[in-house]
Amino acid sequence: MNEELLQQVQLAYGVENWSAGYFDISSQGHIIVRPGSDDQRYADLKAIVDQLLQKGRVRLPLLLRFPQILTSQLRVLSAAYQAAIDEFEYVGQHYPLFPMKVNPRREVVEEFLREGTRCRVGLECGSKAELYAAIAQEQSPDSLLLCNGFKDEAFVRTALLGVQSGKRVTIVVEKLNELRMVLKLAQQIGVAPWIGLRAKLYSRGSGKWASSGGDSAKFGLTTSEILECVRLLRDAKLDHQLTLLHFQIGPQITDIKRATNAMKEAARVYAKLRQIDCRIEYVDIGGGLGVDYDGSKTRFDSSMNYTVQEFANDVVYTFKTVCDEENVPTPHLVTESGRFMTAYHSVLITCIRDEIETFADDQPEVTIDDDDPQVITELKDLCDSINVKNYVEYYHDALQLKDELQIQFNVGLVSLEDRAKGDVLFWEICDQALRESEEDRFPDEEFEQLKRNLAQKYLCNFSLFRSAPDSWAIRQLFPIVPIHRLNEKPSDYATLVDVTCDSDGKIDRFVDLKAVKQTLDLHSWDPAEPYYLGIFLVGAYQEVMGSHHNLFGHPNEAHIAIDDDGRFHVKKIVPGSCVDDMLQFARYDHAQLSASYRKQLDSQVSCDHLSREEADRLLLEYEAGARRSTYLE
Repeated sequence: MNEELLQQVQLAYGVENWSAGYFDISSQGHIIVRPGSDDQRYADLKAIVDQLLQKGRVRLPLLLRFPQILTSQLRVLSAAYQAAIDEFEYVGQHYPLFPMKVNPRREVVEEFLREGTRCRVGLECGSKAELYAAIAQEQSPDSLLLCNGFKDEAFVRTALLGVQSGKRVTIVVEKLNELRMVLKLAQQIGVAPWIGLRAKLYSRGSGKWASSGGDSAKFGLTTSEILECVRLLRDAKLDHQLTLLHFQIGPQITDIKRATNAMKEAARVYAKLRQIDCRIEYVDIGGGLGVDYDGSKTRFDSSMNYTVQEFANDVVYTFKTVCDEENVPTPHLVTESGRFMTAYHSVLITCIRDEIETFADDQPEVTIDDDDPQVITELKDLCDSINVKNYVEYYHDALQLKDELQIQFNVGLVSLEDRAKGDVLFWEICDQALRESEEDRFPDEEFEQLKRNLAQKYLCNFSLFRSAPDSWAIRQLFPIVPIHRLNEKPSDYATLVDVTCDSDGKIDRFVDLKAVKQTLDLHSWDPAEPYYLGIFLVGAYQEVMGSHHNLFGHPNEAHIAIDDDGRFHVKKIVPGSCVDDMLQFARYDHAQLSASYRKQLDSQVSCDHLSREEADRLLLEYEAGARRSTYLE
């Protein structure tokens, strides 16, 4: 691939900006994946997909999971904090937690815990189901198991089972009544967990989740409530179990200044508690460490204006400075950077299945008859004579004539055939005007909107609501790139629609370094050749928050490892949902459905509308349909 073309492709897709070193473009024009951000080994995504499809092991859509990237991100996070601890001579250690709400898949959780002895990684749970799974996991003895979220007695009893199995379980108190309940059960059972207090800070984060912090935050204790918790613990003679202070200013913090302000406030709260003889040893700063989805390194909602090292440096330096000022020992630092740890490790692969045409570009040339309405004749004249000097004026004329055509059709002066002619001519004028505007160094803004209107709409075999729900729900940007043909210059621009029966099932906002693009640059699509697109950075939240809209289920999944010699191998394949899986989800009984359909067929047989052989064949076909994929085949 020549240098000029590579620059054009990088400009179109920005791979080097958002990939954090895990993805790149090969000389063959394919996307490659690396197991580590500075690792020289790589695998070709197109080769992986081809091998899986050719052997008939899976069908699209396909989620590719790269567990080695999980481990790499954990090491990057730990190394950043260790470097900050060393630089500022901080007395304390870093304890990373993986919040299970980000991606509770067993394979993800276990991959992190395998690094436990090296990184002291623990788990954070926010529900009984997460906690039930977590207490059975093998963790490093000095790692933490943190219990967040609102709790009932069953939650606390489950947490105490973890204490009795030898885990360092810490129950974070969200409200006063929780602490009273914990103290009562600890007395009844004779086992006391470590206690954490979540402080409600005045400081707020930035970005989409800024409301997670501040006075109106959902979670956290006020200053007076914190002091009351301390009193209750002392009265119960369990104040020695108060080991952790927790706070959270929201995920995906986009502005480092907001994070620094929150750290200063939290450090003061910690220091003042130490000064009243609270022996807190850990401070959990929560999540917040962002992911640069668009590669712009700005305060934009889908980016952040700092690096992981800058974030770690600010945390460590701030706590060191405040604790020195207040003459208290520095705490161990606990983090819950789940988005940073998981976002990069999975890619959704889909393909273009069809084109939803804005206008028919393969229609025969429109011919004008003597009896055609004047509006058609004028549109034809514009179409034949538009050029670089008059394209703006002629485009405006065409808009006016289009309105006139519609008015005349509504009052019955124009036939359906004439209206069809007018539509074809109008869109041809728009297409030519857009082409002329792209040659103009300073085109009018209205042609950007025209570009969006004329963009190809490609039907892709996936459910947005299942596999990238944040794109729809909160307008999150995810990088979308063809995984091959990148040694060719993109010639088309498009938006993407999914297979759901919902007008919101579309992606029309795309990553761009300086703005948000309304269209995606793509290569010309040939229905006879597969054209694969990758939706990247979907490893955080998307799997667990995805819905079963239209009863589209989980896509097929493959876990890929890259060996020391650079070869990839498939560690595991997880079949996607079939029709029967989703029917059970919706509380349908397969046997009951088959019996009901059989009854209808029997009725047709009794009326001589079907033979018994035909009915039996239809029943077999119906039952076989339950084993099919919910996606297009």
